[in-house]
Amino acid sequence: MKKLLSVFFIFNFAFCASRADFSTSARSAFLLDPVSGAGIVNKAGDTLMPPSSMLKLMTLAIAFDAIKDGRLKMEDQLPVSANADHKNRIWAMASKICLTRGQTLSVNDAIMGLIVMSGGDAGVVLAEHLTGSESAMAELMTRRARDIGMSQSTFGNVSGLSHPDNLMTSRELAILALYLIETHPDFYPLFATRVFEFGGYEDDWCREWGRLKTRSYNRLLFMMPGAEGMKTGHTSEGGYGMVATATRGGRRLIAVINGLSAKNHNALAVEAKRLLEHGFNNTSTRVFYQPGDIIVEIPMWYGRSKVVPVTVNRTFAVTLSKGQDTSGLRILARYKYPAVAPVRPGDELGEIIAQLDGQEIARAPLVAKEKVGKVVFIGRIIQNLKIILGTRD
Repeated sequence: MKKLLSVFFIFNFAFCASRADFSTSARSAFLLDPVSGAGIVNKAGDTLMPPSSMLKLMTLAIAFDAIKDGRLKMEDQLPVSANADHKNRIWAMASKICLTRGQTLSVNDAIMGLIVMSGGDAGVVLAEHLTGSESAMAELMTRRARDIGMSQSTFGNVSGLSHPDNLMTSRELAILALYLIETHPDFYPLFATRVFEFGGYEDDWCREWGRLKTRSYNRLLFMMPGAEGMKTGHTSEGGYGMVATATRGGRRLIAVINGLSAKNHNALAVEAKRLLEHGFNNTSTRVFYQPGDIIVEIPMWYGRSKVVPVTVNRTFAVTLSKGQDTSGLRILARYKYPAVAPVRPGDELGEIIAQLDGQEIARAPLVAKEKVGKVVFIGRIIQNLKIILGTRD
């Protein structure tokens, strides 16, 4: 049977300000609190749209995964093919490092070129090395997106240039940003890089062109204290977009703007800053449980232990508007009673639920913290007899 246990009855905490609605002319906007998982702002957040160069975050995720797995090293030198050559007409008006066929490009420079200069040509170099072709890389990116939890996103290339298969939602761009933050913390600080000077030009025209292209397109890094990244995008089809992250007072938020009609990247940054500040100024997040905290001990049936402690596999928190009445906030644990052995760490045994005035606002699985083995046959007989006789403690 199911048992409902209130493990934290009332959260007596009052915020001091009221929340204002956020309005934007962008076609889509999504603001995520990564600790609670709350979507603070959601304007068409689940609508598929061209992501433009924000798509390069997925290219970078694949590259970072390869480095983490040992298949790629930052110092590796990769060959530049005709597909990535600056004379290839697709790069005439596109963001690029400005590479020359036959030269080599270090993985480090490819990554920095993607982050700071939005170099789609660097993405092609990485794609051809890792998968053999840009199309194969795009297929891998789509498959990997499903693993990360991005159920709708599809990819047709690694550069973000117009392609019918380049489609992402603002929510899934935020999910991708969170994946990069949590899975690749060593690489995440690179997204705050303001200036990158590529020293490997082998063409005089590129050398002169690159001299003026050292400053990040992410103007938010220059105008908002605490800004940490991550990627801008712009195409005539998709408009201006940005995945922006910032930290204030130890709290991080992830903002996504897409489909904005703007004059330039400065105007885009102003809109992203406005969205982030809306979240910081009007909401607050309260953490209830961290992974490893024992939330409740569930009685065991046929177990070598009488109970199994359960916890959460990621931080359990709620995000509320400042000034919101929280007298009706309850945190509940719901689980099957009793649990049946054997149980392994991480096995889902129930769920934890946050309710405000009877309405659910957050939910997460409860998982076993420890292993509980199954008693031998004679032990199960003894336990059954205790249950029949009503003497089981």
